[in-house]
Amino acid sequence: MTLSEIAADLVESCRSGTESDMLARLYADTAVSVEPRDMGEGREAVGLDAIRAKHAWWAENATVHSAEVEGPFLHGDDRFAVIFRIDTTMFGERSQMAEVGIYTVADGRIVREEFYYGG
Repeated sequence: MTLSEIAADLVESCRSGTESDMLARLYADTAVSVEPRDMGEGREAVGLDAIRAKHAWWAENATVHSAEVEGPFLHGDDRFAVIFRIDTTMFGERSQMAEVGIYTVADGRIVREEFYYGG
């Protein structure tokens, strides 16, 4: 798959709520996911199984009221960005947040994702 195809597939999966299905299709087995701060499990999830566990944790702990996905925004031949705006309730507290995901692609797979939160 090309960078453009991978980016479009990820965005469509996020919009349709089928993120867990696209993990095996788009991510390398050794992919790394990096959060801006430690939420109790460390900042990095290393490997596809750890990224799946991160997605499962989110699904179990967050009630998503609405989500918008903007992009993808391509950068060179190996990176793209996506903007996420999410209205969620977590641990009894409702909040809205924006974050940018930066994805790095190698050999037709996502090998790294980094998230940046709005202040």
